[in-house]
Amino acid sequence: MCAMTVLEAIRNRYSCRAYQDKPIEEEKLDQVFEAARLAPSAKNLQDWRFVAVTDKETKAKLAAAANNQQFLEKAGAIIVACSNCDEVMRCGQAVGPIDVAIALEHICLRATELGLATCWIGSFYPDKVRPILGIPQNIAIIELMALGYPADRQKEPKREPIEKILCYQKWRF
Repeated sequence: MCAMTVLEAIRNRYSCRAYQDKPIEEEKLDQVFEAARLAPSAKNLQDWRFVAVTDKETKAKLAAAANNQQFLEKAGAIIVACSNCDEVMRCGQAVGPIDVAIALEHICLRATELGLATCWIGSFYPDKVRPILGIPQNIAIIELMALGYPADRQKEPKREPIEKILCYQKWRF
């Protein structure tokens, strides 16, 4: 398999909402989590923690806790991304959500390279997810992510032109 460039992975990544009912090989799971492990983090805290759920019954419970998004049940895995950190950076931003987001995007790009697809899931109820997986109260559940073999195709995403999102030297929007 010929490795794709980072830019190719970025262009090929999309929010997949239809998955083949097919397990993900353990070696591929190891590779996507290795990508997360290598992500940068504030103060090198490496505060992310992940629960990878591959069990059908547990995936069904998580799908219900995720606003009944039934497509999650067919994903090879549902990643529950958490943070064990309540620190705030000097700039005023919380460390946990940012660090977890960086690690998850590393997962997205490596998954894309491996022929897998992902979908960020922000529509979920942490108070329903927590007891399903036994996540302690002091751990923040930041995001869920579907991971698996796609059963759909990427649609061309609508993106703003660069001039609308970038200016140099001063704010010019």
